[in-house]
Amino acid sequence: MHAAATLAALAALATGDVNADSGPVGAGSAQGLPPISSATSLLVVAPHPDDETLCCAGLIQRVVRAGGRVSIVWITSGDASELDMLIIEHRLFAPAKARDLGARRMREARAAATLLGVPAAQQLFMGFPDRGVLGILDPDNTGVYKSGFTAATAVPYPDAVFPGHPYTRQTLEHDFAQLLARAAPTLVLAPTPRDAHPDHRAAGLLASAALAHLGGGAQLRYWIVHGGEGWPSPRGLEPGVPLTPAPRIRGVTPAVFTLTAAEEDGKLAALRAYDTQLRGLGPFLLAFVRSTELFATQP
Repeated sequence: MHAAATLAALAALATGDVNADSGPVGAGSAQGLPPISSATSLLVVAPHPDDETLCCAGLIQRVVRAGGRVSIVWITSGDASELDMLIIEHRLFAPAKARDLGARRMREARAAATLLGVPAAQQLFMGFPDRGVLGILDPDNTGVYKSGFTAATAVPYPDAVFPGHPYTRQTLEHDFAQLLARAAPTLVLAPTPRDAHPDHRAAGLLASAALAHLGGGAQLRYWIVHGGEGWPSPRGLEPGVPLTPAPRIRGVTPAVFTLTAAEEDGKLAALRAYDTQLRGLGPFLLAFVRSTELFATQP
């Protein structure tokens, strides 16, 4: 199946009507996940800087401690956050300031990933436009996308993996496939296409389609950040409290990964590297520092 057709099929699945009630969440530290060892090669697909920490910081640390390999691919640099601009710059968007914000969030992501034990060489930024990924992946989109925030039509960040690459569907699919081959993962963690944020949905569709064409037996698990109104609850930092399933994955029973106390502390330390985000979204972000992380086999 062509990549565009795969994306269309996955998108239909993601937006389908799901009526089944959510079942109980299974117990166990890694139920539903493949065994973690020195042979594990983990790839985390993050739509924006901070998503990798919110979803997967505990599992990242576990793989690193086991002697495995961890790579993180950030699809965007988070350069379209009006809230960040208002808080930090006290002004609305200007293209140069939006690019400055993207560069700042990339530095924060590097600091967070380093705290989690991910080497700099495996911290991979694509630099595609925040809030533009779903539009770029539209099978009918054959032109070059222009960001409404940075005014860029190509990757504007010199320390991205492919600086200057144009914002097109073909380039996004090709470059992601290149990074996927470079990471050679045995396990991929990507956003579910049921996430409420369009960049998250697009990242999940992109990963699903790319893995379908790659082959090689890598296992794919899905996570969610924008999971429904009021989720996760309670808001704020609640150490030792498990994460509950999100309303938007109703009908899916996620696997439970239980963090150690040290992994929970490590997740909090990494999250604190995201000063730009914590200023305006602190209670929401801190609500992901829980005693568990949830991963599903179904998109």
